[in-house]
Amino acid sequence: MPGIDESRAFVPVKIAVLTVSDTRSLAEDRSGDTLVARLEGDGHVLADRAIVKDEVPEIVKRLRLWIAEPEVDVVISTGGTGVTGRDVTPEAFKAVFEKEIEGFGELFRWISYQKIGTSTIQSRAIGGVAGGTYLFALPGSTGACKDAWDEILRNQLDIRFRPCNFVEIMPRLREHEAFGRAS
Repeated sequence: MPGIDESRAFVPVKIAVLTVSDTRSLAEDRSGDTLVARLEGDGHVLADRAIVKDEVPEIVKRLRLWIAEPEVDVVISTGGTGVTGRDVTPEAFKAVFEKEIEGFGELFRWISYQKIGTSTIQSRAIGGVAGGTYLFALPGSTGACKDAWDEILRNQLDIRFRPCNFVEIMPRLREHEAFGRAS
């Protein structure tokens, strides 16, 4: 049965939170606040936080800065994952991914379907890896951020979670570089 193995020591993960919005400021960023409260409440470290406009070059620039930063293990974004003309977060993330984690978006939409029904089809939440950094793009609603953290990321970012988790394989995310070959 999946669960937390209390015999293992917790390892805090360094997480950056990115809000993608043309209109929000830090004072109005309820979804970003939700993510920060949850990750810190679970013992992780807020490595950085930023807001960027719904523009692919701006999102890509911020992602690449954090991917290059050794003090960032994970980036979680909120906003810009819908289907309107200004929703470009998945395109920006895909521009930097080395590998996509298809199951993240699939599982997120399955969880979301249980709560909002077929409206979940409008979400393009995605996950992936680049430069040894996990990248997750979530919708801009606080409910979506709660669902993604509480039902997926909380466990996958906890080294004690069994049968497996993202943290225990973090040291291997860049092993292709040691062999001088592309991913």
